[in-house]
Amino acid sequence: MSATTRLSAARLNRLFLAGELSATEIVDAFLSRIGQVEPQVRAFITVTAAEARERAQRLDSRRKADGRDLGPLAGVPVAVKDNIVTQGIPTTCGSRILEGFVPPYDATVISRLQGAGAILIGKTNMDEFAMGSSTENSGFFPTRNPWDLERVPGGSSGGSAAAVAADECAVALGSDTGGSIRQPAAFCGVVGLKPTYGAVSRFGLVAFASSLDQIGPIAHDVADAALLFSVIAGHDRRDSTSAPNADRVAQFQPGPDTSLAGVRVGVPREFFAAGLDDGVRRAVEAAIQHLGSLGAEVREVSLPHVEYALDAYYVIAPAEASSNLARYDGVRYGYRSPGAESLLDMYLRTRRDGFGPEVKRRIMIGTYALSAGYYDAYYKKAQQVRTLVVRDFQQAFAEVDVLATPTTPTPAFRIGEKTDDPLAMYLADVYTIPVNLAGLPALSLPCGRVDGLPVGLQLIGRHFEEPLLFRVAHAFEKTTTHGQARPPLDG
Repeated sequence: MSATTRLSAARLNRLFLAGELSATEIVDAFLSRIGQVEPQVRAFITVTAAEARERAQRLDSRRKADGRDLGPLAGVPVAVKDNIVTQGIPTTCGSRILEGFVPPYDATVISRLQGAGAILIGKTNMDEFAMGSSTENSGFFPTRNPWDLERVPGGSSGGSAAAVAADECAVALGSDTGGSIRQPAAFCGVVGLKPTYGAVSRFGLVAFASSLDQIGPIAHDVADAALLFSVIAGHDRRDSTSAPNADRVAQFQPGPDTSLAGVRVGVPREFFAAGLDDGVRRAVEAAIQHLGSLGAEVREVSLPHVEYALDAYYVIAPAEASSNLARYDGVRYGYRSPGAESLLDMYLRTRRDGFGPEVKRRIMIGTYALSAGYYDAYYKKAQQVRTLVVRDFQQAFAEVDVLATPTTPTPAFRIGEKTDDPLAMYLADVYTIPVNLAGLPALSLPCGRVDGLPVGLQLIGRHFEEPLLFRVAHAFEKTTTHGQARPPLDG
């Protein structure tokens, strides 16, 4: 493996700006790494080698000609989840129904990455339309966990997390609707942030559940996650859900201070109940104890309604999905089923052949929940539960500054282990979903291993308090060695 692919994004940027590494050398190193390990991991749906090399050559020319204002990510290869649209580059959402679709414009986050000098190196695999917890629901192929190729990388941003863990890119973007950044980050031993709802523009993110979706960074370390977040965050007038105060999300500057004196860390007792793997419990409890040793005040809190969050989520998210996915009918985007005998027949055949089983299941659940006679019993009730969950968090944050929980109830499970049991699969996100219902920021970082597999610690903060999450996570990372390990991949 080239030493270049082991460097942080911040370090790559400094070396490029100093002229010690050219952007072309950096891109070639990562493309070589992709060639070595991608047949095992299969993190990418599309590798944009030609576009990355062309972009690198332009950056090299600019640096030699001027060298100013190249950006904080100049020369850094970034992978992007394939539900974020990219002009001139296919965007599939991991679905056959969008096969062949090439967007005519860039998402806001892509424009901001380009403005910061980043180099798009590929589009990563995902559960179809971000529906899944394992990246086994991709319409193309499953992605494998770099720590154990017989296990899943998590989902639905499993491709992005696996690509970072396998050193196929420096950093990546994912999207998080119910834990789809944090859960794969935990399974793959990397750092993942689900930002405050509205802090990052959703313009150009293909909608799954519009009130829950959020784009966020995945990186090897906290500093890189903060760097990527600082580039993509901010208000966007093209996104009506973008928060007007998103421009005021403070930047995080990592420093040598690791003291957490004055920080109150809450431990919700409901996150340590039955169903939590013993090894995960020990690793997370040790991590929380370590936060205390750094000066944080640790106290137990209660979130009494989070036990209903999973049920509410699986009404709200499918309801929104059933509406958002109505646009895929064979007329405007991607795949159209051949041989139809009428317009209605074409709609039905296209959706039957183009969508996978998990997407069809959620469309049916959502349509049923929104149908006349059942709206009050299901959708309205779920939204009422959502309000109770929000109030739980508000009351907890009156007592503490940050909540610390496990990210997942178990380490990465085996490929195929839960594919025939959707309810068991849904439980993989039981600790992450409440955060999305409340629109809060949350970060997962490595805090140990069980049987050689990574374990994630989830830190949850108040709205727009990502800098405090970065501070706590950075202090933990700098005083432990959990984030330094890399998967034992050949290549």
